[in-house]
Amino acid sequence: MNNKTDSTVLALQEIHDFLPCATPQQWIDNALANQDLMLIDHAHCEKKAASTALSLMYRYVGNSNLLNKMSRLAREELRHFEQVLAIIDKRGVSYCHLTPSRYAAGLRASVRTDDPGRLVDVMVVGAIIEARSCERFAALAPFLDAELAEFYNSLLKSEARHYRDYLNLAEQANVGSVDARVAEFLAIEKQLILEPDEEFRFHSGPVG
Repeated sequence: MNNKTDSTVLALQEIHDFLPCATPQQWIDNALANQDLMLIDHAHCEKKAASTALSLMYRYVGNSNLLNKMSRLAREELRHFEQVLAIIDKRGVSYCHLTPSRYAAGLRASVRTDDPGRLVDVMVVGAIIEARSCERFAALAPFLDAELAEFYNSLLKSEARHYRDYLNLAEQANVGSVDARVAEFLAIEKQLILEPDEEFRFHSGPVG
């Protein structure tokens, strides 16, 4: 095992330990049966992630560590968006608007409104979303065609780093442990991941 593979395995183990549950097999089956839709929503997710990072840079202009982390994250997310879009175009899929899943809104509904609590919670939610994305890329990769599997595996390292960056920023904003808030949001996330959804999305629960 080379160092790159070894570090990815360790990162995935950390994420599996962090998340409250694994992605249900039913969701993986849904994704494999709706790969065009999965790619379209994946592109939207990358675009939204970049937008979130940029909005944080505008709101917290005095936090140099946050500015540097979010600047890099936004660039990487936009690069991922371009890569997904290229795959979509290559496969003759029409990129279009989609209604959002309840996942992100369900998590953000419990974010506090005043700082520093708001910043702590936004960072915790960001960490959870990045961790779940990483877990799902890894769960899907063994079942995908070679091109898409290679692409999803290539995203694991950056998604794992984004998860750590968000979590570290949450701890800095809180000046200490954020375990209690993490536990609260992970409980919400578990429900969103395991409960059935009406529409398939990259972060939806199982459908059908």
